Amino acid sequence: MTETAFECRMCGHCCQGEGGIVMTAKDRKRLAGFLNISEEELVAKYAHTRGGKIHLNVGDDLFCIFYKEGCGVHPGRPDVCRAWPYFRGNLVDETSWEMIQDYCPGVNPEAGHAEFVRQGREYLHKEDLLRYDPETSPNALISDE
Repeated sequence: MTETAFECRMCGHCCQGEGGIVMTAKDRKRLAGFLNISEEELVAKYAHTRGGKIHLNVGDDLFCIFYKEGCGVHPGRPDVCRAWPYFRGNLVDETSWEMIQDYCPGVNPEAGHAEFVRQGREYLHKEDLLRYDPETSPNALISDE
C-alpha cells in the first residue's frame, strides 16, 4: 500500500510569513468572487504590490490577513495556498522536504521523498497549479516541466 505523502492538518503554519502570498490574475478573480467584491477592492483592502507582484497582506501576527482559527477564504484561496507543500523547492530538494517536516505535521516522512515528489507532481498537474511565468507567478509554483 502506498503511503499518503501529505494530508493537511489545518494547523495554519503555512499561513504565516512576513512576505505575504503572491496572487496571480486568476487568484485575484477567484478570491474577489468568493468575497463578492471587485478585484480592485480586493487589492485596495487586502493586498500590496512588491517587486511587481501583488501580495496578500499579513496581520500583526504575520499570518495571512484571512487566517482566523483556520482559512477564512478556503474555497477562494490562491493557487500557491492550494499547492502547499508541493512547492518547487520541496520537490527538487530532499533537504528542503526534510526541513518542512519540522513545522508541517501534514507531511508524512514515512512516504519518503520520491513518493512525495510523485504524489506532488500528480496533484499539481491534476489541479492545474504549475506556472511558467516568473514575472507574474509565485516562484514556488514555477515549473520547467
